[in-house]
Amino acid sequence: MARVTNSDTLPFVDSRYELGMLTAQRVRTLKSGADKPVVEKTNDKLPVVALREIATGKLDIANIRQTLIDTYKDNTTISENEFASEQTEETQNTELDGILAGEVVAPEESEDELEEPTQDEE
Repeated sequence: MARVTNSDTLPFVDSRYELGMLTAQRVRTLKSGADKPVVEKTNDKLPVVALREIATGKLDIANIRQTLIDTYKDNTTISENEFASEQTEETQNTELDGILAGEVVAPEESEDELEEPTQDEE
């Protein structure tokens, strides 16, 4: 296969857009060294090699598709400290919104401040 065209690859993918996305993902995989090319590389650049691999049908397209999806998933988890910090920020933002809206927000008082003065202190 001297030259790869869209018509060579379209039987294996649903659209040209998907072809571009899958080719880019395969190039990233080849560039990282995670896989070896399934076709002879010769002097071709990686995008051409990826397109040839797709056109030969030797690749598991579903696996490349899943890898592509996994790279864009956001699997961040936060610790309890980060969660508490976010909750504090949300509370502060709510109070600030109230102040900006003209509401009077009483400062939080600790239990020590709430006690009434004793006779010795008067």
